[in-house]
Amino acid sequence: MLSEPTLVDLAPYVTTKVPVSSLESLTLARSREMMPTVPHFVLLLFSLSILSSTARSDLVISRVDRRIDLTSHIVRVLSSLKVENVGAGAVSEVLLAFPNSQAENLATIKTIYIEGKGKGQGSSSLPTARVEPEGVPPELTFYSVSLPKGLEKRETVTLDVLTVFTRSLKPFPEEITQADVQLVLYQDSAHYLSPYAVKVQTLGIRLPSRRVESYTKYPNTKLVESEIRYGPYENVPALSYSPIVVHFENNHPFVVARELVREIEISHWGNVQVTEHYSLVHGGAGTKGGFSRIDYQYRPSISGASSFRQLIARLPPRAHSIYYRDEIGNISTSHVWGDSRRTQLEIEPRFPIFGGWRTSFTIGYGLPLQDFLFESEGKRVLNITFGCPMAEVVIDNLIVEVVLPEGSKAISVSAPFPTRQWQEVKYSHLDIAGRPVVVLEKNNIVPEHNLYFQVYYKFNNLSLLREPMMLIIGFFFLFIACIVYMHTDMSISKSSASYLAKLQWDEVQATVQQVQNIISHFLAVHDRLEASLRDLSRTGDVQSCKAARKAADGQLKELTKELKPLLGFLQSSPQASQIWPKVEEVVAKEKEMQEKLMQKHSTVVDCFEKKLGGREIENRIASQQQKLSALRQEVDDLLEVIDEI
Repeated sequence: MLSEPTLVDLAPYVTTKVPVSSLESLTLARSREMMPTVPHFVLLLFSLSILSSTARSDLVISRVDRRIDLTSHIVRVLSSLKVENVGAGAVSEVLLAFPNSQAENLATIKTIYIEGKGKGQGSSSLPTARVEPEGVPPELTFYSVSLPKGLEKRETVTLDVLTVFTRSLKPFPEEITQADVQLVLYQDSAHYLSPYAVKVQTLGIRLPSRRVESYTKYPNTKLVESEIRYGPYENVPALSYSPIVVHFENNHPFVVARELVREIEISHWGNVQVTEHYSLVHGGAGTKGGFSRIDYQYRPSISGASSFRQLIARLPPRAHSIYYRDEIGNISTSHVWGDSRRTQLEIEPRFPIFGGWRTSFTIGYGLPLQDFLFESEGKRVLNITFGCPMAEVVIDNLIVEVVLPEGSKAISVSAPFPTRQWQEVKYSHLDIAGRPVVVLEKNNIVPEHNLYFQVYYKFNNLSLLREPMMLIIGFFFLFIACIVYMHTDMSISKSSASYLAKLQWDEVQATVQQVQNIISHFLAVHDRLEASLRDLSRTGDVQSCKAARKAADGQLKELTKELKPLLGFLQSSPQASQIWPKVEEVVAKEKEMQEKLMQKHSTVVDCFEKKLGGREIENRIASQQQKLSALRQEVDDLLEVIDEI
């Protein structure tokens, strides 16, 4: 058995001094909060029931070498097990145990079976599934590894078990300022938790840097540069658990996608269009205090060490038509470069992302169809990756929508891990029955899930001609309709009452237009008479003014003669009943205006012949001028009313 855990201060190993007493007390308090909920004596009691099982008591782990990678916010544990059968019968499975608190954050587990030694060594993946054996502690979660063949007495098997955990690193403190580094806590066991006894075991914890605030120390524990090593420990009983807590610096960006929706749309015209909608959050220590852009720009190594200002997406080779936009538009910065093996997209959000900050954006790109769509046994097979193209991103909820061409049938999906699946229908341009959509959903996604999955479906090549034929037929009928329209007489019959009424109304409109023109000519003559009076006052030439009067009289008589038949037609036409009163009124006003103007003209000429003064002339014609102005305004208003009618 191990002695009680102690905390070691590593101030000599780090460049920044931290108060030892306060740090140890805080870390110790936090470590106690994070200790497993299963007491040691409970595990020991349950170990008796575990060991009573024949299948489990027959196995012994000769050696376990564990390597825990804490260099990012995704925890990866690689356990190399050498399992030996010390019982009498063959064993077909090996059980793996995890505390429930760890199992809740388990994203993926993979077991590799190592065969042979040296150059002839080979490996293969073994099925690993969650099980609920009888008589085991409820505080533990078990997985079963099915062996390729029964393990006989005194035979050994070597297994490499890779487990990937999310949310296992807890920021401590939970909030930091822009100038602080990010410190996190990690909790595990110095002993390998197993339902089998372990003869020899070691543990190595790889950290992102040499700065370690504190860690739990047991015998045979040492810190070598950025790695903490525990062991070797020998003859450890089954279900032994020795809690450890490591408090260290980790400024790796904790990029978490709350939701990622990937839409993969297949076009048999040669393209696979991929659209990815991201909703990201920085899952690290929250940010307190204000943000200084100046400090962030000019002191990048100190200010905002745990934030991230860019993301890199590794897209498939020959990706094209790449775009990146956020909720406002394609304003943020992005760069693309690539070669025959890959295409890399570097994007920069509008602002650096600190702990607790969020951002949303969309990435889209096209892929050559022949690189991802194949034929097998009479079916089309789409072979494309499932996860996120960005490295070290944890996805809380991933939805993959595969939009197949309209007319696809016999649809099935083959995924390398369990997913929730269902089908929908999407309508796009020129669709009739809609396009089938295969939807796959999975939670707690890590980069290890970025594996290929397959969608199988049947598709008739004749369906490719559906949309072009629809366009051709549509344009054909459009042209036929245009031809028919151009060669069809759409006019109304000349004998119908509506046609006759339309002709009469057109004639009334033409007559009214002629009346308006004649009235305009009347007004023009009036303006010339007024001009002759102004010339008389300026030159005193009475004879010229009388000549202008004589010419105006002749023009007015001619216009009156032209107007008379037009008025007679409007008065007798039933179609002009609405407009005739206004026409009659405007003609009467113009005639009155004509009379007043002639009186004014005669008065002014007489005054000039008698050689009266200008003021006396103005006094004599003042009332006449006022009446003329009023009449002219009334005539203009009536003409506007007639235009509206």
